[in-house]
Amino acid sequence: MILGLDPATVLAFLGAGVVLNLTPGADVMFATASGVSGGPRVGAAAAFGVALGALWHTVLAAAGLSALLAAFPLAYDAVRYAGAAYLLFLAWKSWRASAVAQGDGVQKLGRAVWRGFLTNALNPKVALFILALLPQFTTPEAGPLWVQILVLGSIFAGTGFFITAGYGVTAGLVGAKLVRHARLLNRIGAVVYAALALRLVLAGGQR
Repeated sequence: MILGLDPATVLAFLGAGVVLNLTPGADVMFATASGVSGGPRVGAAAAFGVALGALWHTVLAAAGLSALLAAFPLAYDAVRYAGAAYLLFLAWKSWRASAVAQGDGVQKLGRAVWRGFLTNALNPKVALFILALLPQFTTPEAGPLWVQILVLGSIFAGTGFFITAGYGVTAGLVGAKLVRHARLLNRIGAVVYAALALRLVLAGGQR
């Protein structure tokens, strides 16, 4: 067990996270463009910055949700249904998306990390996504909510780094041909978003 979390829950979260990280988005678009512009190392640096941004949102979610549930015990249901609605919206958008749009990359390592961080840290959609995703994999028996969210968020950021870095490094080696299968990845991501939304709606009430 990982800090009290059920191994089956962690594996389910890990699987969902891997599929969602594979789905092209703003972070993948930036890492890919940076790989094309500056080479494999710059593409990996951009992915590192993106992962730092995900960790930033995880810390905010851990602190914010814990405070919210302490002040308003019934607030979890509101977060749960709002999160499910947002995941369904992401599923619809992902299903309709045809490819990864072209983005502006950078050519220097430090700038790639900083821009990658800003890409995630200043994106309210990422904050909403993390708020919708992480709480549904927590359980009261596993300990404090904030600790579980930090652990799950770190796992998500870690897998996201390696996958996004894979896009960036590959783009640095083979160029923009990487996005050829973007439509298929978007469709797979849409199905996962919808499944997560259903899981969230069917989950128990307050945790």
